[in-house]
Amino acid sequence: MKRIDIDEIENSVQPAAVMRKLTKPLGLTDVAINYYELEPGDSFAFAYHNHEIQEEVFFVWEGTATFDTEEGTIEIGPGEAVRFDREEFQRGWNRGDERVRALAIGAPLEYGKQMKLRYCQACEEETAAQLTRAEDEAAVIASCVVCGSETGRWYEGSMEGEVP
Repeated sequence: MKRIDIDEIENSVQPAAVMRKLTKPLGLTDVAINYYELEPGDSFAFAYHNHEIQEEVFFVWEGTATFDTEEGTIEIGPGEAVRFDREEFQRGWNRGDERVRALAIGAPLEYGKQMKLRYCQACEEETAAQLTRAEDEAAVIASCVVCGSETGRWYEGSMEGEVP
């Protein structure tokens, strides 16, 4: 048995106020678990994306999460869960006025290849994006793979940054 206190896990740089990776602290080998708290306007992910190998479940116990999917937009409220299959595109948001608290559970542990799409102002369309760490490690930067323009920048505990 392995027991942890979520509040003692380090917060990750994400487009969410709080994102704590529970996989390693729990010693998990076959499933990934992440804890999220989203302020209004926050997102679970840096981009509209899919996972080649991993299927993902989001369980919401506070607030309402809105997911952009290939089939349209869906809302998941307290006590509800949603599953996304392998290679199914999605991105979850807090588009409400209340904080969202949720768990994301993915299996198997490995993602495989991941396709990320973000809007690029220079290209004037959704393009594939790559994520890199800033040299000082304080930020995550999204860039368009077509033209190299920056499409987003995030700092720990901050909402999605403005595009320069």
